Amino acid sequence: MLHLRMIVPPGRTPDAVKLIESTVGTTHLVVLPGAARDPSGDVVTCDVAREACDELLAGLRGLRIDEDGAISVDDVGLSLSKRADAAEEEAPGESADAVIWEQLTGATHEESTLSVTYAAFMILATMIAACGVVLDNAILIVGAMAVGPEFGPLAGVCTAVVRRAPRLAVRSLIALLAGFAAAIAATTLFSLGMDAAGLFSREQLDGARPNTG
Repeated sequence: MLHLRMIVPPGRTPDAVKLIESTVGTTHLVVLPGAARDPSGDVVTCDVAREACDELLAGLRGLRIDEDGAISVDDVGLSLSKRADAAEEEAPGESADAVIWEQLTGATHEESTLSVTYAAFMILATMIAACGVVLDNAILIVGAMAVGPEFGPLAGVCTAVVRRAPRLAVRSLIALLAGFAAAIAATTLFSLGMDAAGLFSREQLDGARPNTG
């Protein structure tokens, strides 16, 4: 189950309550008139099955509650309630398969932004991969895969395609292209330095590499 907490402008509270009550998979509806101060409005809370949350959020955004009020979503670690159990059974689909697109979009927005930290991890991962190739060390290759942050922008591109969000797609592609360009340039300088220090050699590159071939 997920817990929704909303600050709703008083004039839209009846519509929000009607929407929640008509959404299959919701329960534990609470309305606190005038409880909110910043922004001012009514506080409305409810629990919703994960598989029904995306539809409910879309309806609430349609009421512009996210613009003039607020919507927050939290995971419910434990809910001892027959009503909650019944709501999850009524909701279509399985909670394990449910995707909350607003949550996914928010996560990919943070992970697909070009930043100093992102570039540093990308450069570090590529340097580790270079060492893995030269030394024919598969463990270093796996380590580079673990350190590399490129999954975030890749997920951002996929999310942007599904959600038809061109800004997210552009930001993710910029992070990918700029990150890889910086990593390639830095790793080239790193490899030249390792070669000058006698730690990399042509013989290592031309030799047999059963682990990384």
